[in-house]
Amino acid sequence: MSIYTVHEPPLKAGESTPDPDRFVFVRDGFSFWAFLLAPLWMLRHRLWLVFVGYVIVAVALQAGLRLIGASSGVIITVSFLLALLVGFEAATLRRFTLSRRRWNNVAVVVGDDLESAERRFFDTWVDKSWTDPSAANPSAAGGGSRRSLGMATARRPQDSSEVLGLFPQPGASR
Repeated sequence: MSIYTVHEPPLKAGESTPDPDRFVFVRDGFSFWAFLLAPLWMLRHRLWLVFVGYVIVAVALQAGLRLIGASSGVIITVSFLLALLVGFEAATLRRFTLSRRRWNNVAVVVGDDLESAERRFFDTWVDKSWTDPSAANPSAAGGGSRRSLGMATARRPQDSSEVLGLFPQPGASR
């Protein structure tokens, strides 16, 4: 099972609800293509700032290693480790870029593949049950509309007489 984060685009002028075709699902985990072809993967996903940072770091590492007279084996190993780091952090880099573009992270969905994760999210999204009720209440602390779909979520008791644990109300008989 894969875990996906769901990102909602900012509303365009004149829009009252986001276009479901523009939602982005980012799979958490290792990205083989980001590992194998990091610069091309970054350009394909329009990660311009990440691409510039990657080029600066890669060139600085290569120049620094050549300057200190490192062997070609060390240079290849460092390049491999940098590619491995990009492969492991690919999802984080995409989420970083989406958050910079003011996309909202609205949910975390679990699914066998992208299609099942999309189906699970949009089944819930149609009902609008994915929004956090505390987001509508400005006095609630924490705010935000991030909710986990397909995983257990902790909910605050609605009534102060409720308790956490096996019994729904204090003093309930066994």
